[in-house]
Amino acid sequence: MYPFIETIRIEDGQIYNLDYHTERFNKTRAAFWKDCTPLDLREFISPPTLNGIHKCRIVYGKEVEEVTYAPYQMRQVSSLHLVVSDTIDYTYKSAHREELNALYVQRGMADDVLIVRNGYLTDTSIANVALYDGDTWFTPAHPLLRGTKRSEFLDRQLIVEKDIPQICLKDYSHIMLFNAMIDWKRIILPINEKHLIL
Repeated sequence: MYPFIETIRIEDGQIYNLDYHTERFNKTRAAFWKDCTPLDLREFISPPTLNGIHKCRIVYGKEVEEVTYAPYQMRQVSSLHLVVSDTIDYTYKSAHREELNALYVQRGMADDVLIVRNGYLTDTSIANVALYDGDTWFTPAHPLLRGTKRSEFLDRQLIVEKDIPQICLKDYSHIMLFNAMIDWKRIILPINEKHLIL
């Protein structure tokens, strides 16, 4: 599983969601190294002075090992292919993505996969999701990864947790993808045969 990573959005020098990233970072460290002292990620990040959006990638184990910055371009996703894995485990955000990558190659002509575990929707290979029923955005109660944007949106009551069976997809009109780099309503797809390939 190790090494672990945090991916943080920096836009025009502003660091986004750092408290959520720091919380997850320290929870992960505590789960694997019981005696570790909590660290503040602010001490390790020096935002680029360049304008635009950058991805800050922190690689860590018990301690921070590497911090890198790179310009960010959002991946275009206009279609998803449903794939099933009842054994996949991505509880901790890790550099080891072999299981996710193996599912991603099954996407066929679609841009990404929507992963079903034990009959319930979870995440895509890169993002948490929420589904819209015409009134409320619901996010799967048991995602593969509890993302930092997901935590923020739950705290802001923009989304509601709910188990979403695959067979209930027809009850929703749209699906939204989001992660640390993809903000609210940046990627929304209609749930139909063109955009969601069963």
